[in-house]
Amino acid sequence: MARAFLFVLDSFGIGGAPDAPAYGDDGSDTFGHIAEFCAAGAGDRKGLRQGPLVLPNMSALGLLAAARLSTGRTPHGMPIPERVFGLHGAASEVSKGKDTPSGHWEIAGTPVMFDWGYFPEGEEAFPADLVEAICREANLPGILGNCHASGTEVIDRFGEEHIRAGKPICYTSSDSVFQIAAHETHFGLERLLELCQIVRKLLNPLNIGRVIARPFIGETVQTFERTGNRRDYSVLPPEPTLLDRLIDAGRKVHAVGKIGDIFAHQGVSRVIKANGNMALMDATLKVMDEAEDGDLVFTNFVDFDMLFGHRRDVPGYAAALEAFDRRLPEVHRKLKPGDMVLMTADHGCDPTWRGTDHTRERVPIMCFGPGVRSRNIGVRNTYADIGETIAAHLGIAPGRYGRSFL
Repeated sequence: MARAFLFVLDSFGIGGAPDAPAYGDDGSDTFGHIAEFCAAGAGDRKGLRQGPLVLPNMSALGLLAAARLSTGRTPHGMPIPERVFGLHGAASEVSKGKDTPSGHWEIAGTPVMFDWGYFPEGEEAFPADLVEAICREANLPGILGNCHASGTEVIDRFGEEHIRAGKPICYTSSDSVFQIAAHETHFGLERLLELCQIVRKLLNPLNIGRVIARPFIGETVQTFERTGNRRDYSVLPPEPTLLDRLIDAGRKVHAVGKIGDIFAHQGVSRVIKANGNMALMDATLKVMDEAEDGDLVFTNFVDFDMLFGHRRDVPGYAAALEAFDRRLPEVHRKLKPGDMVLMTADHGCDPTWRGTDHTRERVPIMCFGPGVRSRNIGVRNTYADIGETIAAHLGIAPGRYGRSFL
């Protein structure tokens, strides 16, 4: 029997989405623009990295070929490998939205075909009756923020007042999300998590995808820092996903990082938490030693999106990609006959793009393992093909959406 390892490089889009104009993202290209900036010297940062983007392992697995399929262009400054060793291609998203749940659920074979609820831009993002209900149910003196903002900016802006007044900082973005930032000690981490659960219930009628706890530490704007204790409170997927189908078939799903939160802990056998891409890779390698035949190990590498995409940090994103790429030989050494690794992304978050939000893009598909034949699978019409490929590899019945490319 086989095992499968699914790695989501959170926000590592490759441009070219045919419906990008509808999202205001025509021309966005996370990978392509990072490579372009690095080739021009705009990805240099003293003590971190310099020069063109260097991703030899992912390039050999078909990353450049996938980018060329998506946009018709080869990323700047990156040598084309003599030979591609992995099954490779690109995938377009059919789900509505460009957010984490939509992307991950579609990867797991369940596209989002309904409209999410969103909060409008303006002086106040949240309806007055919602704010009143939150304060009443959670016994709060009020909230701060009540706006569209980036997470670090809103903490810098309201953090000191939050400590003085005891009011949580509530904000949103172009995603279907309600985010709550609060100090881990002054407000309390457990109190923040309890508040998020209260808000989750209040938001269910509004069809908001996620409530996210964003704890931070520090005493002044100069020392504020978000911690690794983030929690996502997602609504349930609209239909059973690949994860549910595996559990029903008696298999185990090992959820590394925020995967458990994204799927509302449905279809998950085990949750393994870690803070940061390198710790997530360490945790994944450990689980690879423990996973049994028929199991799925599903990891989200969040730093690309959270630390660098939203913050529009090209050098940081480039360095994180290079660090991830350097560790792929460790993954390869863990593989047994019948194993398959599939790497992809859930959306884009172009660090050269305007604003701080996600971008609508195609995503790469890079698949390798002892029995995986190298070939070009073209541009797939839905991320759901990824989930159906894993289903076929693990020998369970196909789902309603998508087709295996094995």
